[in-house]
Amino acid sequence: MTTAADLIARRLFEAGCRHAFGIPGGEVLALTDALDRAGIKVTLARHENCAGFMGEGAHHADGAPAILFATIGPGLANAANVIANAHQDRVPMIVLTGCAPASLRHSYTHQVFDHVRLIEPISKAAFHVEAGTAAILADKAVTIATGGRPGPVLLDVPIDVQTAEEPDKAFPPARPVSPMAPAEGPDLEEARRWLGEAERPLVIAGLDVLDAESAKAVRDFCEAANAPLITSYKAKGVMPETHPLALGGAGLSPLIDDKLMPVVRGADLIVLAGYDPIEMRVGWQNPWPEDARVVEFSAAANRHWMHQARLNFVGDVGAGLSALRRGLKEREARPRTDIEKVKAAIAAALRCGEDWGPAAVVDACRKAFPETGIATVDSGAHRILLSQIWTTHAPRGLLQSSGLCTMGTAVPLAIGRKLAEPDRPVVAFVGDAGLEMFLGELATIRDLKLGIPIVVFVDRQLGLIELKQRGSQLANLAVDFGGTDFPALAQALGGHGVWCRDRETLQGELAAALERDSFTLLAAEIGPRAYDGRL
Repeated sequence: MTTAADLIARRLFEAGCRHAFGIPGGEVLALTDALDRAGIKVTLARHENCAGFMGEGAHHADGAPAILFATIGPGLANAANVIANAHQDRVPMIVLTGCAPASLRHSYTHQVFDHVRLIEPISKAAFHVEAGTAAILADKAVTIATGGRPGPVLLDVPIDVQTAEEPDKAFPPARPVSPMAPAEGPDLEEARRWLGEAERPLVIAGLDVLDAESAKAVRDFCEAANAPLITSYKAKGVMPETHPLALGGAGLSPLIDDKLMPVVRGADLIVLAGYDPIEMRVGWQNPWPEDARVVEFSAAANRHWMHQARLNFVGDVGAGLSALRRGLKEREARPRTDIEKVKAAIAAALRCGEDWGPAAVVDACRKAFPETGIATVDSGAHRILLSQIWTTHAPRGLLQSSGLCTMGTAVPLAIGRKLAEPDRPVVAFVGDAGLEMFLGELATIRDLKLGIPIVVFVDRQLGLIELKQRGSQLANLAVDFGGTDFPALAQALGGHGVWCRDRETLQGELAAALERDSFTLLAAEIGPRAYDGRL
């Protein structure tokens, strides 16, 4: 017998999905059972919000859509934050939930509200699956979630529909869309002329280039045009950040943006390569002069008005860059002394050479952690600093929430990434407040026997908010909290923990943590107001 749940599970398996995360309830048991029988590993999380981030972590390893399952009512309500995050961070995600059968919809109220109406504003699409529609809606969900700028899609499946028989393979899956390059014509010729005339070109790359093919196209273009590269945080690593032309990430640190803006304003050609400004703050609104030569290649047309470009092309970013540089004469790879000065100024501002403090924590970990490893980071002041200091060598080497900037992400992202690729080292960076939001997921790591070091920046306050509060000359209010004994906490939850107050201890304990089969809390005590003058 083939049920609707079987058809949904089979389509997700065909899409490359091998992991699903969530908390089961009676209304989704048929769905989770079908996922398991289809070959998709079902993992129990302690909170639906974290389950979604685990799914994203797995997605960054294999490229398949994340799967989040949640039960009726409170289960899906708990997941609203991570679904909104997937929408703003462009993460393909299939959200599976159950609901009351149609025969009870107008007379049964316990835990019942309209799932579709809740999720529609924070997703690419939300579908109520009716009898006989499972195959077509499963295919539509995958196609919509992964197409263009990716995002989340909800399948709300009534209990009776999940177990109802449906025709096997009743609907053929949609065929992939071929990459679309810019059409030859006056606009492309104009862009090529600008490129040929440019002496100080600049490339700004963002979320749309996260696939490996476009990442290579970005690097090839920068090298051919001798153009430096600025990226959004999510696009870090599209060109190795050790490359002479790589200027690192931008968008959240006014201190660093002050060093980068002269490069932006001084460029005689700016090429936007999949640059999605959803990651950027107000300082990046209209950051270049109105008459600047700006060429944009993006996955979707500009509907945000954060900036405007003189020439706009919508389609495959890598194909667009390749088309633009067709016929470009090879340029001498001469050093850009202006770029070298900017990189030196950024390095000096970050204070990586300090004996101890938040920059020292990041610098020490980066030097002790394998280049091929994966780092995840939670939202907060430490994320802004780490995103500048942490050298990333490949796409998706640093995972974070950068569109929604929500807290509670780093640990579940690390869990999903490690599950999907167990042989690759993964380290999570969190603030003490962010870790305490979702402590239950430490038990998830314990149960899964994953060796994940977790570096905790211990300042006993909401550091970024306290800094903003003080900068606005407001009274200290609701930003400080008591200290937690993190080593004792780690032991109670089945892990290992240690206080770190110098570089040597931190580096030694990080190396030891990678050899364990559970989590290690590396509690780096930096004290209050540690981020003053750094952001």
